[in-house]
Amino acid sequence: MQTRLDPKISKSRHAEAIESILRKCVHCGFCNATCPTYQLCGDELDGPRGRIYQMKQYFEGEPANAEMLKHLDRCLTCRSCETTCPSGVRYSHLLEIGKEMIEVDLPRSRFDRLRRAGIVRFINSGWVFASAIRIGQALAWMLPPALRRSVPARQVALPRSQAQHSRKVLMLAGCVQPALTPNTNTRAINLLDKLGIQVIELQQNLCCGAAAMHTSEPDYALRQVKQLIDHWWPHIEAGVEAIVVTATGCGVNVRDYARLLADDPAYADKAARVSSLYRDLIEVVEAHSDALEVPAAAGRRVAVHTPCTMQHGLGLNLRVERLLAGVGYQICRIEEAHLCCGSAGTYSMLQPAIASRLRQNKLRALGVDLPDVIATANIGCQLQLAQGASTPVVHWIELV
Repeated sequence: MQTRLDPKISKSRHAEAIESILRKCVHCGFCNATCPTYQLCGDELDGPRGRIYQMKQYFEGEPANAEMLKHLDRCLTCRSCETTCPSGVRYSHLLEIGKEMIEVDLPRSRFDRLRRAGIVRFINSGWVFASAIRIGQALAWMLPPALRRSVPARQVALPRSQAQHSRKVLMLAGCVQPALTPNTNTRAINLLDKLGIQVIELQQNLCCGAAAMHTSEPDYALRQVKQLIDHWWPHIEAGVEAIVVTATGCGVNVRDYARLLADDPAYADKAARVSSLYRDLIEVVEAHSDALEVPAAAGRRVAVHTPCTMQHGLGLNLRVERLLAGVGYQICRIEEAHLCCGSAGTYSMLQPAIASRLRQNKLRALGVDLPDVIATANIGCQLQLAQGASTPVVHWIELV
């Protein structure tokens, strides 16, 4: 794709990346065939190719407009198009740049800015978020059905291993997981203990920055990234062998730290080190699959929902299926596994109508083989699916 960047854009720090990404696109349209929003809306402007054209027009001097931002906002950033693209177009990076620059020229309304900032601050608020969830769980019987379904049942906290081992890893607690599904990390910690690995999980309220990135606050996100690196760094210097993340939505952001801070002289090397240490939980567990015990529930029928962040962002497709099959579960057939469930970080809160339709489609696709349970690898997907599912939805670590 030929480009003629506007002088203002050509002088920006993103000019080289914009040129490189745009020139790789051959407008073949393969991306639209796997784009959830294009499949749902049938509008060229709601597919990757159309969004690339809109950003290209802006980069070449056309003024930003509300219609342009509307279609960019509808993107889930699921990266299915990147998996499909034969030319290797880094669409998600271009979208990140495009939205950042467009919003400078076309600021969002005060209401939209406050709404987005409020979502992030609430998610990141630690005890405030946890208290709100506890109140919601206690009063769930009083809530309207739609809101009641969005509040997961309270988990009875499991005991955590306190054993010491020479092998040590860091584990990200996350923003919402400690309040909503605290036993996900507990089960991971207890399993890794059986495998001879000690987990260090910092108890401070630390966010990986993904939520702020999703809501157009890149500067705030980078401050959170640096804060997390600062808290992790003493343990990295002490020799932890990996940074393990149980939520793929957080994991894909942590793995991207090297790129996000590549131009920061104070953090570039540290960020690169963090990215190199990142491991998804499945990568650590499958390396010890020979030592896993057969679970008591083995034999049950499992439909595996592989999050977009796992299959398109991290390139770890089918890994959970293989592990679960290896310990005795029956893996169910599903349809359209590449399509998003509609969670996509904060997307389900910002675009609830589209997210709801995507959830309905995903649940139909997951239920074609009548599973006993649905397993996923991301807290956002787990909550999104559970709101409309009659089948239990769990993190896969609960089955192992």
